[in-house]
Order: sequence, then structure tokens, then C-alpha cells
Amino acid sequence: MTGTDEESLDDLPPSAKLVFKVLEYNGPLTQKGIVEESMLSARTVRYALERLENIGIVDEDVYFADARQNLYQLDAPQKAEADGGREACCAE
Repeated sequence: MTGTDEESLDDLPPSAKLVFKVLEYNGPLTQKGIVEESMLSARTVRYALERLENIGIVDEDVYFADARQNLYQLDAPQKAEADGGREACCAE
């Protein structure tokens, strides 16, 4: 799909934006953790994570505590951009 390359966070549905914010505030979480924090259904969270992964905002990794689950976290450049550079200015 050619539109996927040009899609941004602003173009995503509200559920994907909520999942983004949950990951931004809570750090890496499993899908189950995102469901609990966001109070969205598991199916909605799966769809939101898929959309976020497609545009490169979220990374999926193995959750070593339970290999049946995956750990989702914001991509490093996205995390810095969402943070607005607060880490760099407030490191004192």
C-alpha cells in the first residue's frame, strides 16, 4: 500500500493514538498490559499496535519473562520526538 509510507500518527484512529500515549507514559508493555492500562479491547489493541508498527512508531520484541508474549515499546526517535527534548534540557 503506497499510502502507508506517508501515514503519520495524526492520521491514525483514536485507539492507536491512545496506545501510543500509554506506551509513552508507561514505557514498554505487553499487549495484556496495554489492554489493562488503556481499557480497550484486546482486538482493538492488536489493531492499534499493527497500525503503529506499520508506520514505524512501535517496536515489537520478545518478552523474556513469558516468551508467549511480546513486549511493545516506542521506537527511539519517536520517543525523543514525543518527549519534546525534555531529557536533553533537564539532565542536570
